[in-house]
Parts: sequence; structure tokens; C-alpha cells
Amino acid sequence: MLEGLRQVCVLSAVSLRTIPQRPGPSLVIVIGVAGVVAVLLSVLSISSSLVRTIAGSGRADRAIVMQRNAVSENTSMMERSAADRIQFAPGIRRTDDGQPIVSTEALTPLRVVDASGRRGNVMVRGVSQTVFALRPEMKLVAGRAMRPGFYELVVGRKALAQFKGLKLNDRVAFRGAEWTIVGVFSSAGDAHEMELLADVDMVLSAMQRNVVNSISVLLESEGAYEAFRDSLTTEPSLVVKISRESEYYRLQSEPLQRSWSFVAYVVSGIMALGAMFGAANTMYSAVSARRMEIATLRAVGFGPNAVLVSVILEAMLLAVAGALLGAAIVWMLLSGHTFSTRMGSGRVMAQLSLGADLVALGVAWACMISILGALAPAVRAARQPIADALRET
Repeated sequence: MLEGLRQVCVLSAVSLRTIPQRPGPSLVIVIGVAGVVAVLLSVLSISSSLVRTIAGSGRADRAIVMQRNAVSENTSMMERSAADRIQFAPGIRRTDDGQPIVSTEALTPLRVVDASGRRGNVMVRGVSQTVFALRPEMKLVAGRAMRPGFYELVVGRKALAQFKGLKLNDRVAFRGAEWTIVGVFSSAGDAHEMELLADVDMVLSAMQRNVVNSISVLLESEGAYEAFRDSLTTEPSLVVKISRESEYYRLQSEPLQRSWSFVAYVVSGIMALGAMFGAANTMYSAVSARRMEIATLRAVGFGPNAVLVSVILEAMLLAVAGALLGAAIVWMLLSGHTFSTRMGSGRVMAQLSLGADLVALGVAWACMISILGALAPAVRAARQPIADALRET
């Protein structure tokens, strides 16, 4: 075994020394793989950043109550009176003055215009006055909170950056009334930063309805969830579904992740076929150019397996170089930039980043391409008759 490993090392070193003598064919593998990896990582970085932003909106010590058959807040409709019963359920954390930390919430879209002039929707979330206690990650960074009984809005930091007409003190026409932007909030970069907050009573009044989308509660602890859930699901007058907020947002992010991953792997898979053919042609050329050298080494005792492994290792090295080049391109072009996409009736915005896990995936993808592309040339090099190769010289 040690002798076989020594032979592989010697043959690989010889192969690598000849790469500068054939820069053109070698660059075919590097550039081809770089293109495949760049496409794969760019789409997956968008997907992972969006999923991280959405999933980061939830916490395990918060619960969300919706209509039993609803799949999201947008499709849930609950009687306002349900909140009066839910706030007395066990396991809910209370303020210093004994008030349950519960927010009755109603969602409705607002038509806006982005910086490029395109129209879109941003979500207005009607909330109770306890919302900042419910979600302590929400911090006012400018202005003040909305007051109950007034047409006032507090805009998320990302929505402010994305859309026109949402600056502090701007007036917004919404549901037949003129609303004033009185504050700006941040929320640790999560999905709520693409929303506007308003008093839930004023939102329901403007919408002329008395049903809400969801009721969110802050629990005494993560372990209090079961007692809270069981108390509501055994109440016959409540037809509701209870979820941990962290689990709810994880499930909401899954369709987005599946669709973007599908695009990433289909497009990069098609490109990978071309890269594999390029790698095969390059390695066939390399093997043909070194036919005499390989035959000589075989004649002095180097085994066919060592030849096969050395050819594949050469292709893998070039492919890894291509993968790192592709990752560097994605990092330079995308890292730190923002991307937004539609989600339900609103939008979600994420800051793009390229993590080490995605780079490792790109390298693994490149190694797979190189192995599949170089396998046939490597087998040919290992099986070529020694006598025939030496006679051709």
C-alpha cells in the first residue's frame, strides 16, 4: 500500500510539473468549473440569505395562534374575540404591571413604489401596543411609536431603504385615509424590517372588518409552550392552530428554499455537463501528450492504478482552483449586497453573504465534475499497452 501511495505521489508530481507547458487546455477546466460554481453559489447564496432572514424572524419562546386550517398568517382569519380568551391561557409572560404580552395582529398590503419606479406591495401589520415587549429585538431607531387611535405608521428599516414615500413624517394614502410615518424601527435584520407597523384597531377600522390574521404571545419560557398549546387545543370554542414562532417561520421559508435550490442545481447541472466534456477533452489531450512518459514509467514498475489516480488528481486540482476562482467572483460581486423578492402579499429583503459551507459545497461540486470528466481518460491512460506506446516513439 505504501508503495502504491509513493507511486501516486511521484506520478502526480510529474503531472503537475507539466501543467505550465499546456496552459490552454488546463484553463479550459479551470474556467469551465469556475463558471459552474459561480452560478451555483450565486443562486444558493441568495436562497440561504433569504431563508436565514425569514427563519431568523422567529423565536422558540414565542407562539403564534392562527385559524386551524391556515398555512400562513395571510390565509388565517380569526374572530377578534378569540384574543380575549387566549390572553388568559397559562404560560404567557406578563409585564411588570401584570398585563399579558399578547399582540393581536392584522395584515394588509400597501401599494408602494421602489427606487426604480416599479410598483409593489409592502405589508402593513396592525399590532397591539405590547408589540415591542413581545418582540424585544424591535428597536425604534428614529421617531416614536404609533399611538392608539391615530392613523400612524412605523416603518421598518429595510422598507424605508427599498421604497419611496416612507420617510419620517411622510404622509401615506392608505385605505381611504392619510397616515403619517412617525417612526423607524430595526428588527435585527429579520423579515419584519420590510413591514410597517400600525395600531391594530385603526387597521381593522380602515379595512372595515373585525377579524384578525393571528395572535402572537411571548411565553414565560420555551418549556411553557406545551401547556399553552394544550390549553387552547382542548378549548372547544376555539378552532385554532398553535405553532412555535421559530417553527412557523422555518416552514414559511421552505418553499422559497426549494424553488431557489431547484433553479441552482438545474442550471448549474446543465453547465456541469459542458464542464465535464471540457475536462474529458483536456485530460485526453494531456494523456496523449504524455503517452511515451506514462509508458516508460509503467515499464520501470509503476502500476496502472497509480497512473489512473494521478490523472484524476490532476483534474481535481485544476477543478478546485476553478471552484475557488468561482467562489471569489461570487464573493466580490454579491457579498454585502441586498436582494428582495415577493413573499405572500409583501416582500422580504436579505443581505447576501457567502458562507464557508457554500464554498465547501462548490469545491465538492467541482471535484465531482472533475472525477466524472477525467475518469475515462484516466482509465485509458492506465490500460494503454506499454509496448505499443514505446514503439510509437
